[in-house]
Amino acid sequence: MVGSFCGGKCSGALRSLVRRKQVDSVHARREGHHQQLARRLSVFDLVAIGVGATVGAGVYILVGTVAREYTGPALTISFLIAGVAAALSAFCYAELACRCPSAGSAYHYTYICVGEGVAWMIGWSLILEYTIGGSAVARGISPNLALFFGGEDKLPSFLARHTIPGIGIVVDPCAAALVVTVTVLLCIGIKESSMAQTIVTTINVSAMIFIIAAGGYIGFKTGWVGYELPNGYFPYGVTGMLGGSAVVFFSYIGFDSVTSTAEEVKNPQRDLPVGIGVALSICCILYMLVSVVIVGLVPYYALDPDTPISSTFSHYGMQWAVYILTTGAIMALCSSLMGSILPQPRILMAMARDGLLPSFFGDINRHTQVPVNSTVMTGVLAAALAFFMDVSQLAGMVSVGTLLAFTTVAVSILIIRYVPPDEVPLTSGLQESIGSVSSQFNNDLKGTASTDIGYSVVSSKEDNQLLIETSESSIEEDIMQKPVIKDDNEEGRRKIAAWSIAFVCVGILIVASAASVEGLSSVVRLILCGLAGVAVLGSLVVLAYIEQDNARHDFGHAGGFQCPFVPFLPVACILINTYLLVNLGLGTWFRVSIWMLIGALVYIFYGRSHSSLKGAVYVPVAYAQEIYQASSNHQA
Repeated sequence: MVGSFCGGKCSGALRSLVRRKQVDSVHARREGHHQQLARRLSVFDLVAIGVGATVGAGVYILVGTVAREYTGPALTISFLIAGVAAALSAFCYAELACRCPSAGSAYHYTYICVGEGVAWMIGWSLILEYTIGGSAVARGISPNLALFFGGEDKLPSFLARHTIPGIGIVVDPCAAALVVTVTVLLCIGIKESSMAQTIVTTINVSAMIFIIAAGGYIGFKTGWVGYELPNGYFPYGVTGMLGGSAVVFFSYIGFDSVTSTAEEVKNPQRDLPVGIGVALSICCILYMLVSVVIVGLVPYYALDPDTPISSTFSHYGMQWAVYILTTGAIMALCSSLMGSILPQPRILMAMARDGLLPSFFGDINRHTQVPVNSTVMTGVLAAALAFFMDVSQLAGMVSVGTLLAFTTVAVSILIIRYVPPDEVPLTSGLQESIGSVSSQFNNDLKGTASTDIGYSVVSSKEDNQLLIETSESSIEEDIMQKPVIKDDNEEGRRKIAAWSIAFVCVGILIVASAASVEGLSSVVRLILCGLAGVAVLGSLVVLAYIEQDNARHDFGHAGGFQCPFVPFLPVACILINTYLLVNLGLGTWFRVSIWMLIGALVYIFYGRSHSSLKGAVYVPVAYAQEIYQASSNHQA
């Protein structure tokens, strides 16, 4: 008895990790009773949000460091390769945003396609990413602002950093004030905050256009001395160029902020993919043109690693350009900060809607139609961190959340195409309707004289799931045509596809780890990479050969963008992101593991037992519409 009880408990705990929710629809919204966000954003707003969140002040420093240490003049190609790699994730995001246009971004997509456990991990890691990312960005405002006053010692006392005597903590009131200002702006309304984001982003982009135009004029006038080098265009070889691509890849992080506003877009099926694509294209073009100019004006080894752009213009006697560049850097910091704080309240709101967090985080203000509670909590936490802590040493933790999200989104594309969910979770309030439909279906089967087999649809109180029982016999053609009866060939195809996707993910993880971990002998490394590589390639061939599931056409909202080159593009995306994840370093992963452990405890003691899917009944997709109709008739 004890063993049976423990087994039931463990089985229930494991089931909670893999339960999946339904794509938000008219039915899901009606049953959930949660208020929707206001649909006020256009394509132009999405582009401004995407560019603003992506083009940060780091680009004003990154070009010098990467050119000196990795690429030399080939920095432009590194930005192009990184942009193409980011586009792989952007394609995956675009399809999921069209199919599932609700708040929550990667957390929402993962919950629908993979399961509650992985979705919680993604949501919890994104909370960490946006909080630390926003605090780190805010901390960068004081040094840049000090340039207008002639140095940090000239800043007004209420903006300057101060050291608390005795404990040595350096507080930054300017950073905290900036976070509070952005939080208030986001609480006013999504349209107002997107307008502010547009203004700030326009100033930032204008500063970069100035760099390109003025630098290009100087370059043509002086003969582009930075490219006339004896060691050529690739001083560090192709390896250095690829290493530089891995570094600058993180400068493209931010376009996923666009998908967090999916519920607030006027026409998500059309506007979301356009907004993501245009924003990423603008960022890539700006990065490449800026790098072309800077490495062409000064030899890469002579670039200042701290202030490469401003020192380059000063080298040509344009000291006044520092003020333009500083303005652009400050505006970039402001837009990046807005891009960091904007998505987090919507993820908290989505998690609260699903019951994984207290309902406090899911409340939407009736006047502004934004999640004010979540926004205020996000702002308070980010302001406190920016005021008391220098979180720059934690910056690697920001990348973990993004890369995990990119990876699970790519996996979700494979799941949608090959093994889309074939069951729909229904709330316990529909028990009576489920019973009536089940009885009607069983009666239909019993009335068919030409068959001795059928599917008996029954509701299990113990497992809270709809069970489909079969008996062995032949099935006549008319019964085979019933939606709930599953073809053996189709079931076999789904199993093969599911195992192939699993082998791809595990194989890529082994390849990336074996290729990156230090201390392995060359023989062990070769064996691991060889075996895992064969598994990945074999599984990829299987996925390319078998047909995609026909149910993918009916999954979610129809009529939007579809990711091309499946399964090759998502698998390439998984490979790139996994490799970058493995190479983030043990220190970063140790700090992230502590945060994940805290998240696991929160889920175990709150989220799992308060999930909106607790007690949900899963029915075949084919009968969901009948059950909804029966529920409507019963209520009428």
